[in-house]
Amino acid sequence: MAKLGRPGMSDASRAQLWVMWAAGKSFSEISRAIGYPPGSVFTVIKQTGGYVRPPRKRRSDALTLAEREEISRGLARKESVRQIARTLGRAASTISREIARNRGRRKYRAVDADDRAWRRARRPKACLLASNPMLRAYVAARLGEDWSPEQIAGALAKDAPIGTGVRVSHETIYKSLFVQSRGVLAKELQKHLRSGRPTRRNIHHTVTGQWRSQIKDAVSIRERPAEVEDRAIPGHWEGDLLLGRHWTQVATVVERATRFTVLVALDGRDMTTVTAGLSREMTRLPQQVRKSLTWDRGMELADHKTITVTTGPEVYFADPRSPWQRGTNENTNRLLRQYLPKGQSMAHLTQDDLDAIAAKLNSRPRKTLGFDTPADRLAALLR
Repeated sequence: MAKLGRPGMSDASRAQLWVMWAAGKSFSEISRAIGYPPGSVFTVIKQTGGYVRPPRKRRSDALTLAEREEISRGLARKESVRQIARTLGRAASTISREIARNRGRRKYRAVDADDRAWRRARRPKACLLASNPMLRAYVAARLGEDWSPEQIAGALAKDAPIGTGVRVSHETIYKSLFVQSRGVLAKELQKHLRSGRPTRRNIHHTVTGQWRSQIKDAVSIRERPAEVEDRAIPGHWEGDLLLGRHWTQVATVVERATRFTVLVALDGRDMTTVTAGLSREMTRLPQQVRKSLTWDRGMELADHKTITVTTGPEVYFADPRSPWQRGTNENTNRLLRQYLPKGQSMAHLTQDDLDAIAAKLNSRPRKTLGFDTPADRLAALLR
């Protein structure tokens, strides 16, 4: 039976995931608890549109796995159906049907039979919108006009008499949108929802008070020395990750006064990898130009104190969702897209490849530098 999520996610981890999601925990909290990336957590949750499936259970009179194992042992002992039935306290017809629907006496296997029973028990009832084309068309039309599911349900409840079958709850509409396996409402209609969320959010899901991207002892950009702002003194850098396809990335670091750029090859975007990569490449720079580093609010630099200890610069963090506070880096990343286009993997690039790209950028004249090159400006400072 196919399992959702990345290969290797255990049943216990998946069960814990759903318990935490039902309790209102965030993707980040679940990720840290079960030891899988947030993307894997999201992939599992998105399959059901964010809705927590109720636990499956057997009917009280259904055969159990233990009873099926006893049937298998009885068949191995060449016992008759009636003998097996008496041992289990079941009707002979129940045992006979069980054996017949699971490949007969010679090929009956308890585990396989139990698994088939679970799968046969899936008898999903078609939702209201699937069974009522006129209602489905009405809902789709109103969603296309940017009505919310609650507005649609409210309008129907007001205008349609009880018992006519043309009423629908807003949760049914949400489920039909987010659970695409239902095949009822087109996925494109999600774009008309004001929340923009890819999954349903209930009242238990809140990030208030949760530990989300809280970098320990992070120093705000507002505490950065005034000398950084006017670019008069070199040695102050801005950095971020430039992302490629298939979870590939490169760290970009640019000096504010000279626009000199350093690129860092990274095997991952986790804290340990990014910290080690930046430390490795920045220690190649002269000590006098390693004064400060301003970074995005990403958790990949949560170990910023190691950067300071190993390379020297004090690390400051920009405000959330404020890319203009690192404008030099953002502009440099735009220039780098000539060599590192969006949508392409960076996995094949070595540090030597990235050094060559940085050298091209650093040897190009820049209007903002009076058509000097970043390399010339940096060399002049070091003389």
